[in-house]
Amino acid sequence: MTASADYEKVIGDRYFSEWVNKGLEQGREQGREEGRAEGEIEAILAVLDARGLEIPSEARERINRCSDLHILGKWIRRAATATSVDDIFL
Repeated sequence: MTASADYEKVIGDRYFSEWVNKGLEQGREQGREEGRAEGEIEAILAVLDARGLEIPSEARERINRCSDLHILGKWIRRAATATSVDDIFL
């Protein structure tokens, strides 16, 4: 190999490695966020269940579809004092 080819290989390997690492980190972060959302969803349903509130299938589906951690956090706090499941969505 020539010096130029060696240089191109080193640079190519380095950038490829950086792209791969960046993609892996983005995937890990997305997985962490999905895991947090799943935990929040489980918490909302557990609080509502523990309080003896009936959870209609439409409400359960809406809760399960949500992936916004900010909204899920609001719903958890509201679930603690809700008199009906609809109260968490206000």
